[in-house]
Amino acid sequence: MNAPPARIGLLLFQLGGPDRLDQVEPFLRRLFSDPDLLPVPGGPWIQGPLARLIARARSAKVRGYYSRIGGGSPLRQWTERQAALLAAELERRVAAAGSSAAIQVAVAMRYAPPFTEDALDHLRAADSLLALTLFPQYSIATTGSSLKELARVRRERRDERPLVAIDRWFDAPDYWAALAARIRAAVAQLPAAFRAESLILWSAHGLPQRIVDRGDPYVSEIEATVAGTMAALGDLELPHRLSFQSRTGPIRWTGPATEEVIREEAAQGRRGMVVVPVSFVSDHIETLYEIDLLYGEEARRLGIQSFIRVDSFNDGADLTAVLARLAEERLRSAGWVGSAETSATTGAKTSAER
Repeated sequence: MNAPPARIGLLLFQLGGPDRLDQVEPFLRRLFSDPDLLPVPGGPWIQGPLARLIARARSAKVRGYYSRIGGGSPLRQWTERQAALLAAELERRVAAAGSSAAIQVAVAMRYAPPFTEDALDHLRAADSLLALTLFPQYSIATTGSSLKELARVRRERRDERPLVAIDRWFDAPDYWAALAARIRAAVAQLPAAFRAESLILWSAHGLPQRIVDRGDPYVSEIEATVAGTMAALGDLELPHRLSFQSRTGPIRWTGPATEEVIREEAAQGRRGMVVVPVSFVSDHIETLYEIDLLYGEEARRLGIQSFIRVDSFNDGADLTAVLARLAEERLRSAGWVGSAETSATTGAKTSAER
């Protein structure tokens, strides 16, 4: 049996976002160049030129969105903060388990710096690698694409270090409990006079329907997260609905659309709404602009008097605890720290590459 690694490198997968307005067009070009996110018949000969065309056409409008939230995405800031907190907590847990393994965490963004290459550069001294997604629900368009990119870069570099991965954690009970606590805090902000006339609206990032039709589990995993968290909320007697946001272009997307649900509920006299951004762990354009400003302004215009968005995890200790527990249990199951035993209640799905 091989000895446990002395140095473990952990990659945190995230989408990425433009830090500045002049990064918007390159970000969009990379985004739309990904065939896992935007499948285009004809392959790279069509995909590349089409991505450049879409990026040029949309960049001015999207720069306007980022201008309204401070001139750039805070996603890198939050993710690097999460990485630092996770590294500290995981090292503490590993040391408490009697292991001398050193833990180093690096961020691997898909469409903006730091890229996968940057993360591997940062982790060049590690003996083994653990990839951990910040997308709780798996999709080929998010975690799947990130894993494919990691495999591509490793092939190019002939990087044969052992790798294990956590590719989803949509059904982790501690994740549900953390979401439930944040929802309770948001519901408590609703005026008592019309709390009974309020709704919990779960809003997930949309996905092209053709990807779902090919068997992608994303929507079913979103639904499982909603069901598990609502069960964790127990006696919170408010109705809830699930919707999808961030649809782009003329293709068919998962539905119903968040903006359509807001209009429907307002027309039925809904006075309060608590919005849960379920597929996101950090604030970025979809929360700060799309939910807070675009949907919030429309909801109030339509007569919804109290429109409250549940706080994103960002650098919260609850997220750090979830991620550290997932990573620790995966490292144990790989035999890299502590015993090889795995908790039966982990709730995380894993994959391994040897």
